[in-house]
Amino acid sequence: MSEAGGGRGFGYSVPQRAPWSLVAATAALCLVSATSVWTAGASPMSREEKQKLGNQVLEMFDHAYGNYMEHAYPADELMPLTCRGRVRGQEPSRGDVDDALGKFSLTLIDSLDTLVVLNKTKEFEDAVRKVLRDVNLDNDVVVSVFETNIRVLGGLLGGHSLAIMLKEKGEYMQWYNDELLQMAKQLGYKLLPAFNTTSGLPYPRINLKFGIRKPEARTGTETDTCTACAGTLILEFAALSRFTGATIFEEYARKALDFLWEKRQRSSNLVGVTINIHTGDWVRKDSGVGAGIDSYYEYLLKAYVLLGDDSFLERFNTHYDAIMRYISQPPLLLDVHIHKPMLNARTWMDALLAFFPGLQVLKGDIRPAIETHEMLYQVIKKHNFLPEAFTTDFRVHWAQHPLRPEFAESTYFLYKATGDPYYLEVGKTLIENLNKYARVPCGFAAMKDVRTGSHEDRMDSFFLAEMFKYLYLLFADKEDVIFDIEDYIFTTEAHLLPLWLSTTNQRISKKNTTSEYTELDDSNFDWTCPNTQILFPNDPLYAQSIREPLKNVVDKSCPRGVIRVREESFRSGAKPPLRARDFMATNPEHLEILKKMGVSLIHLKDGRVQLVQHAIQAASSIDAEDGLRFMQEMIELSSQQQKEQQLPPRAVQIVSHPFFGRVVLTAGPAQFGLDLSKHKETRGFVASSKPYNGCSELTNPEAVMGKIALIQRGQCMFAEKARNIQNAGAIGGIVIDDNEGSSSDTAPLFQMAGDGKDTDDITIPMLFLFSKEGSIILDAIREYEEVEVLLSDKAKDRDPEMENEEQPSSENDSQNQSAEQIASSSQEVDLVGQESPEESSLNSHPESLSPADTDNAASISPSEQNSNPTENHETTSLDGECTDLDNQLQEQSETEEDSNPNVSWGKKVQPIDSILADWNEDIEAFEMMEKDEL
Repeated sequence: MSEAGGGRGFGYSVPQRAPWSLVAATAALCLVSATSVWTAGASPMSREEKQKLGNQVLEMFDHAYGNYMEHAYPADELMPLTCRGRVRGQEPSRGDVDDALGKFSLTLIDSLDTLVVLNKTKEFEDAVRKVLRDVNLDNDVVVSVFETNIRVLGGLLGGHSLAIMLKEKGEYMQWYNDELLQMAKQLGYKLLPAFNTTSGLPYPRINLKFGIRKPEARTGTETDTCTACAGTLILEFAALSRFTGATIFEEYARKALDFLWEKRQRSSNLVGVTINIHTGDWVRKDSGVGAGIDSYYEYLLKAYVLLGDDSFLERFNTHYDAIMRYISQPPLLLDVHIHKPMLNARTWMDALLAFFPGLQVLKGDIRPAIETHEMLYQVIKKHNFLPEAFTTDFRVHWAQHPLRPEFAESTYFLYKATGDPYYLEVGKTLIENLNKYARVPCGFAAMKDVRTGSHEDRMDSFFLAEMFKYLYLLFADKEDVIFDIEDYIFTTEAHLLPLWLSTTNQRISKKNTTSEYTELDDSNFDWTCPNTQILFPNDPLYAQSIREPLKNVVDKSCPRGVIRVREESFRSGAKPPLRARDFMATNPEHLEILKKMGVSLIHLKDGRVQLVQHAIQAASSIDAEDGLRFMQEMIELSSQQQKEQQLPPRAVQIVSHPFFGRVVLTAGPAQFGLDLSKHKETRGFVASSKPYNGCSELTNPEAVMGKIALIQRGQCMFAEKARNIQNAGAIGGIVIDDNEGSSSDTAPLFQMAGDGKDTDDITIPMLFLFSKEGSIILDAIREYEEVEVLLSDKAKDRDPEMENEEQPSSENDSQNQSAEQIASSSQEVDLVGQESPEESSLNSHPESLSPADTDNAASISPSEQNSNPTENHETTSLDGECTDLDNQLQEQSETEEDSNPNVSWGKKVQPIDSILADWNEDIEAFEMMEKDEL
């Protein structure tokens, strides 16, 4: 959701704004010199090597920025696989992702201050002229208020900040007269109508031309927004007020923050993910530090630094205490329920939380920052990139990676805080992976699936705004940057705002609305400056000693899913709660435990067994919570077992000149033919079959002999096409969708089924490409005639000899809801197999289960009743070494859903938050009953 940026550290003894800067984060919070503290276990990197890596970052930026300007500008973003611009309305809709696009040359504006940080001052001056000449902010398009604020308004303000700095230096931008600031002010006024709500929280979207609620605006009917969406405005809006003297912007952003603080859950001091902008009711009551909330916390801390308002610091520390108390389970950061913070809300983490170690550095809490960062790095080393989401036992949950910069950001801050050269080596790994796996001829392509290495035709603007800033600054010495970066603070999009704004145009009354709601405790500030002995004990091996236990956390350990067990239960000698993986329907002890948890067992007429829970029937409120957890686990386990028959995506990698393996296309698998996961990949040149549909004997067998045949979908069964090309001598086949414009970016993964007959005679691999991906191969044939591809289960490393021919030049020396709808009720699972449909696709939405009033129910077949699931189901972990069912959360991407026809789903969908709200009432009522009895 939000893109967490960098910032500066501060100290706290008396609540006041720290007078020093730290944006680039020597996290100088009273930190010792960054160069004097480093881990003895890592060798210092030479100045020459750091310079070489810095130059490599410059070349990579040139490759990305140059291709955007050549192939995409003035479009908002570059589509690096098809080498063209992404224009809103001209490409298939990607849903909420497209709300960042407003036909205002997004990537150019987002890259302005990056150009200056990378010492490209002439290019910056040219870019500013283009923005002033070409960009129109009055387009009839509905955009995200949040994304437009952090990317466009922030980009304009960052550009203005560095333009006036360069003008003062006297060499560049002498003609500049605050034109970017005037554009920023114009955009600010266009965003203000979004705040026309009773709460002061902004609508999530606005029409740049028509505003809100007018019929032509096509927006203004929304009721919900995310916490980060409403709470990540204060830096940009306050800076706009301080730059222009128009206080209205800062006032509106402050009002939104005040409302969010007032609506926090008072007993836990946590906030939810989604809130009703009219009533202030929490819509999603789960809480974490990742998507939907992340930059809210970040902006509380940085608002204190930039504006000097004590209440922001107090609020941040209050929230941080709650985060470390409930959400932090080192090295994991797991979402919890705001009303029951000891109850985990999910068993997976999203990639956006990778910013949090950097924020912890700025806070001064180094140890957990090192732990979480190291855990994330181990996941990256396994997959080359950080998956969009991964489970507590480090399996892929959502497989995409849109080249997010949060991990690079935290790496930068940890290096600045510790001076440990280990983090330079981490940065070097990031550079190598980007060049090796994401670099394509027209830029850098997002990863569609980190498991297969396939690409997605997108290069988001935040990649240029953030990634290259943090990587360049990681390897740069102070003299390598033409201005003092510690005079600025990073926004969440890594835009630079000058710290002198804190004393400019201060007209906002700063009533402290924090203390009236909470009584602060000194323990909130234990890790803030000047307590350097806690930050850095006199031990050169300090950071290494923290990292070392986590080195094998992904590869060689099989951690069980994290379950919170109450401390008092251990003290009293009580047994841990019954886990779904251990349940046996024939075990009398298990049945007694179920009864205690309010779970009843019902034998259905068709032989299945249904589990139903009534929280009010539990023996105690604690047992009711255990029952809730058990039902969640049981339904998750059942749905995972249903997924076992689904095949993962495959990869088509173009390996011939000039691609050399850089372009990887997501391909759908076939339920017949050679299994690429069990056999060596198939490599060969491609040739179109005649007839193109492949539904009869081929008339050009000599053309496809020994090659991979291209066939169009339609008019006959997939198996028939496979037999025809196989009889003609083809070594493999690629079926291209006949639905023009279809794309893996917007459609669920497609899986080709057989024809209901025996398909053992088909021995060649068959893969499916949507129209857009297929067109990339067809266009390559038209341009280069001979195109060689690799069909595999996962993209392979590029040929070193080919890579040497195309080695990137180094001559230059200069970033939903995804509510986890875990089972609410009445899921029936029948494990008896049925025939697959002739053509099937994997649905892109996560499964949702239907409710039965406020009950929770799951059904299991008789075959499950008398056996331990571990005996019947085995899946491997990331490294293929672990088979415990507790670690068997099936790897799945966001585009997967159970397509098994044997699962019957209800018509209604009730998210877990709604169920929890109902159940919390039951539990609270039960607690009152217990008190009355006492």
